[in-house]
Amino acid sequence: MLVEEIMKTEVITLPPTATIQQALDLLNQHKIRHIPIIDKENHVIGIVSDRDVRDASPSIFESDEGSNNLQHEIQSIMSHPVITIHPLDFVEEIAKIFYDKEIACLPVVREGNRLVGIVTEKDMLYTMIQLTGTHVQGSHIEIKVPHRPGILPEVTAIFGKRKTNIVSVLVYPSKDDPEYKILVFRIQTMNPLPVIEDLREAGYELLAPNHTAGPLK
Repeated sequence: MLVEEIMKTEVITLPPTATIQQALDLLNQHKIRHIPIIDKENHVIGIVSDRDVRDASPSIFESDEGSNNLQHEIQSIMSHPVITIHPLDFVEEIAKIFYDKEIACLPVVREGNRLVGIVTEKDMLYTMIQLTGTHVQGSHIEIKVPHRPGILPEVTAIFGKRKTNIVSVLVYPSKDDPEYKILVFRIQTMNPLPVIEDLREAGYELLAPNHTAGPLK
């Protein structure tokens, strides 16, 4: 999946000369957490978060003179340079940027660093839900398989014999044995027992569900 498929294209922005008060008003009005700061050519030159604005706002215990802080230009508190991504980047790869950099928002830019969209950590979480198929009613099956070429089509053939629709497949290494992988299937059926029995008969180690009392919801 590409970034352009999940990014928001209607982005609230401010010029660097806008005031902190203006940023505060926009954050509250639109219920957002980040505002990209752009120049006249729509280049991203900074970003401001609700935390930046909150830290710059006067405390309720300060005198009225403290409210003058809100009239300072937003460029005085913006973060820069800004980590940006491209519309044709893969979503799975930018997830690592969110994790490694511990950030909650990534502006999306095209040639010349011109802003065309934005992706937030909430967008990423929703996308992960879609990619894993958990938004679709069905059943979850995990099996442990040898890490060798051709193992995935072998396993999916078992689902195919039952004409079971596979919503999503995840593959990750086994923590206990590097010679094995864990396959996680989301299948569109409320009764996975026939498939589970077929998998066991084929000799695969079932990790979840680890019982056969009924369908897994």
